[in-house]
Amino acid sequence: MARTVVYALGGNALSSPDGCDEEDTALVLAKVMSDVVDLLESGWRVVVTHGNGPQVGHLLELDAETPMDSWVAATQGMIGHSLSINLDSILRRRGRPERTAVLLTRVEVDGADEGFSLPTKPVGPILDDDTVMSRDWDIAETINGPRRVVASPLPMRILDLQVIQALVNQHAVVICGGGGGIPIIDKTSHYSGVPAVIDKDRLSALLAVRLDAEALIISTAIDAVRTGFGTENEISHSVLSLDQCEEFMAAGEFPSGSMGPKIGALMEAALHRPGLASILCAPGDALKAIRGETGTTIRA
Repeated sequence: MARTVVYALGGNALSSPDGCDEEDTALVLAKVMSDVVDLLESGWRVVVTHGNGPQVGHLLELDAETPMDSWVAATQGMIGHSLSINLDSILRRRGRPERTAVLLTRVEVDGADEGFSLPTKPVGPILDDDTVMSRDWDIAETINGPRRVVASPLPMRILDLQVIQALVNQHAVVICGGGGGIPIIDKTSHYSGVPAVIDKDRLSALLAVRLDAEALIISTAIDAVRTGFGTENEISHSVLSLDQCEEFMAAGEFPSGSMGPKIGALMEAALHRPGLASILCAPGDALKAIRGETGTTIRA
């Protein structure tokens, strides 16, 4: 039977907001495309998720009036289109039968999630004094200046899961869950979008578990998980147990602002779906990482 892999990549790999090197971005995107094709040619069914932080931040700078859930939906379409048109072109040249399907993905969160009472996720541009005084937003002082902050609630349920599964069964390369999904809450009689940012890696882990996937790959800027980073005691790990991850987390090896969320998501997937290959690797290394030749695999 065909195996399913959820492949998660960051928003920085997909678009060049101001200040980013477009050549570097194009190289990373080419490696991502190579990963997907390599996985397909090795018999995997592939579901792609992606970040959207730079893109949403740029759009909020242009228009802060549009509700955030609408911008998440917009960037899912924009980024999905970019990935889709590139990947479909490669698949056609290779003579492969698969085609892509881009799906706007809604994710239910708990309206009582503690994140809503203490928003901490910075979004959008640095704010000037007039904006700080006039907007009814939660605002926090960051290292670069005041920014709007929103909740980052945990994903509870993927509303479009059955559609994603049906597309996977039809051998589509499904591009979904962009930016962690469009955050909504259930108000009993109707759904409502909320100003929040769901962690994309947590959403990818939930998706891998709910799809009964055999692998979750988080593609990021480093080739493996390291402890003692930047010191003479730096160690690169090819395999980590959940217990080891817990110990390193407690010791502060994986800060919340960098590797912490990625390791936490990989741990969640490994914990709730025993046997799943929960992997972190660099773009271009996906197939080698599944084989255990590079990257880091977290095991239950």
